Amino acid sequence: MSLQGKKILLGITGGIAAYKSAELSRLLIKAGAEVRCVMTKGAKAFITPMTFQALTSNPVHEHLLDPDAEAAMGHIELARWADLVLIAPATADVMSKLVSGSADDLLTTLCLATAAPVAIAPAMNQQMWANPATQANVATLLERDISLWGPDSGDQACGDFGLGRMLEPQSLLQHIEQFFYQKILKGQHWVITAGPTVEAIDPVRYLANRSSGKMGYAIAEMAAKAGAEVTLVSGPVCLAAPFGVNRVSVESAEAMLASVKDAVTEHSVFVSCAAVADYRPKDVANEKMKKSGDEGLVMELAQNPDILKWTAQESGAFCVGFAAETQNVSEYAKAKMERKGITMICANDVSRCDIGFSCDDNELSVFYREQGDVKQQSIGPANKSLVAEQLIQLIDNIRQSK
Repeated sequence: MSLQGKKILLGITGGIAAYKSAELSRLLIKAGAEVRCVMTKGAKAFITPMTFQALTSNPVHEHLLDPDAEAAMGHIELARWADLVLIAPATADVMSKLVSGSADDLLTTLCLATAAPVAIAPAMNQQMWANPATQANVATLLERDISLWGPDSGDQACGDFGLGRMLEPQSLLQHIEQFFYQKILKGQHWVITAGPTVEAIDPVRYLANRSSGKMGYAIAEMAAKAGAEVTLVSGPVCLAAPFGVNRVSVESAEAMLASVKDAVTEHSVFVSCAAVADYRPKDVANEKMKKSGDEGLVMELAQNPDILKWTAQESGAFCVGFAAETQNVSEYAKAKMERKGITMICANDVSRCDIGFSCDDNELSVFYREQGDVKQQSIGPANKSLVAEQLIQLIDNIRQSK
């Protein structure tokens, strides 16, 4: 229920994408928001008000001069009620009206009368979107702090292909969630590593560590929601890139280090959550190696670069490590923090089946230096997203105190 109690005024204008707004309404209600809809005359040519009334359990507002509503200045009450006004779909016509300050229907009047932030999700033919008049209107709306979400590129109802499609409802929901999330990390740059690294033996086989990447991806997602610019350097995982995150996909530890070097600066926060393989084969076969009878295989290994230690010593970034242990968790984690020369480390017991590898939940013991002492704070057990949310708050607090 990430939008619990938020009041969303959804404006629907005349375009075929109006059918997506029905699904958006359902998702907003499911996320805990209260939704009220305003439809233009054009919108009703594509979808009925009854659809939105059934989905939101609220009457749909259609007319500026509604005798019943205006007895209590209904359009002003709606304008005051909203925490966010979202026009989806937003046609080229309504965007032009917003620029000119027109107030010839209920929706445009509400946009002038509200103190709430306004966002638009454009939907139109690709040539209409590219038209200089539309682009000039977009520039003006952005200058007035109206949020622009989309458009997307793809097939269009008219048969064209290009920019102009309204974002999918799930994507708009993510924009809304991120909009309301407290931006405690605004202006910060976070570099996060996640997942395993894989070290080639031959074109078929490799060495790797066990990691689903779920914890690192949760930290990246929550840091982006909190306003940070996030670069996620990820080993091979079966996870989609979090919304608003720049993902750099790598395989080996050496490739991960190279990407970290490209991304991190002295002003960054670096969170080393990846399960980096400690060793790699010294010699990699160019062809698939064949078994030789029942004999075993002897392989010489070389040590991989220490990404966290390099970042702590060379970049000047604020570094946070992770220690996945199966025994003596606290002792090993604190020793690793000393060895790497970092300020914070997060330890978790991966021998436990409820919070170990590939689990959706986690529990962390976080150790950090404060005024010469090493202090500890526990997070969880809880879902990894909640653990990540609490962790980034703690990281920011410790970093700001330095």
